[in-house]
Amino acid sequence: MSQGLLVINAGSSSIKFSVFALPVDGGELTLVCRGLQENIGEDDPHFKAFDHAGQVLADVRPTPPSGQYRKLGPDHRRRASDPPSPQPSAPTSAAIYDHQAALRDLLAWLRESPNLPDVIAVGHRVVHGAEEYSDPQRLTPDIIARLERFIPLAPLHQPHNLAGIRALLAVQPGLPQVACFDTAFHHGQPELAKLFALPHAYRAEGVRRYGFHGLSYEYIAGALAEAMGTPATGRVVVAHLGNGASMCAMRDGRSVASTMGFTAVEGLPMGTRSGSLDPGVLIYLIERHGMGARDLTNLLYKQSGLLGLSGFSNDMRDLLASVEPGARLAVDYFCYRITRELGSLAAALGGLDALVFTGGIGEHAAAVREQVCARSAWLGIEIDPAANIGDGRRLDRPGSRTAVWVLPTNEELVIAQHTWRLMLAK
Repeated sequence: MSQGLLVINAGSSSIKFSVFALPVDGGELTLVCRGLQENIGEDDPHFKAFDHAGQVLADVRPTPPSGQYRKLGPDHRRRASDPPSPQPSAPTSAAIYDHQAALRDLLAWLRESPNLPDVIAVGHRVVHGAEEYSDPQRLTPDIIARLERFIPLAPLHQPHNLAGIRALLAVQPGLPQVACFDTAFHHGQPELAKLFALPHAYRAEGVRRYGFHGLSYEYIAGALAEAMGTPATGRVVVAHLGNGASMCAMRDGRSVASTMGFTAVEGLPMGTRSGSLDPGVLIYLIERHGMGARDLTNLLYKQSGLLGLSGFSNDMRDLLASVEPGARLAVDYFCYRITRELGSLAAALGGLDALVFTGGIGEHAAAVREQVCARSAWLGIEIDPAANIGDGRRLDRPGSRTAVWVLPTNEELVIAQHTWRLMLAK
């Protein structure tokens, strides 16, 4: 049987996964299959898997021997605005489909499916490595315990990343695991780019700018160098635009500045996240509306962004197809903020040689790219409208001072590559 690597991205109620076959005869890692386990912690879990070409390999709703799962509890994934949830109707003896159950089923499916490789190691996306980890780490009990200390820095992501690690450890303790950090790519930013103008005591306890989406930016840095045929890619801004959105300024493939800082809510407006906000607004909400930390978290992370502006959707496809005024407002504000951040990041670089769009919106929303580039003409950006609505990677017109690229990202491949390198180094 061939051997492979499993890549895990664990969230609060879902696990995204990919399987890569190990290189043969000096070749590259190759994608074998990918999938998603949804509704973890709910009474209706859903498992889907696809091969490298997108053909369905599995689409099932797991059930326990009792025929019933129960929810984690009435407060599971509730928002402050939600009405009180009824108690689960299922008997308390019913099983809970948690991360451990999901990973147990995933590993069993991989073992039992024909023509799939035998998994010899697992790579995890871990959002936060703080200042301590600037490169991937082979996970040990000590490192896992240290990563627990970073939960206050990423309370909506880090616990779920760690839940996937601990669940896999419980299911198959001998399987090597590797953590790859979203913050690591930004670790070498200039000190001035990392600071907030706060007293030193807070900086000493970790209140600083970290930046996120680093695994995506790492991939794009390599992909752009390959497309250009040189590692000297110059002054580049990458716009990672999706339900989570950020931008990164790079000089020759190294991070110089980013729009996300201490948390993954700063910077651009996102699907349901507000993006940058005057801190005085938070003080106002606390004093005038009596909001606490949980209320503010729900507001800023789950009720704002494109959803809050439009009033009905966080999906850019819905907004672009809609004639509702709120939809137009959301799209225009999103593009406006991108262009503002682009100017700021170009200033940090001392100029701009290339703009790269990536992520679900960046790769597929031609209307967003068109508006951003039109607003940014002062930076020497001129795009070909036909190329923009086509499938080309290069959008700029001949004579444009600034190159414009559309490059698909591949965070899972980066994680697999790091995991494989650490396995070879053991």
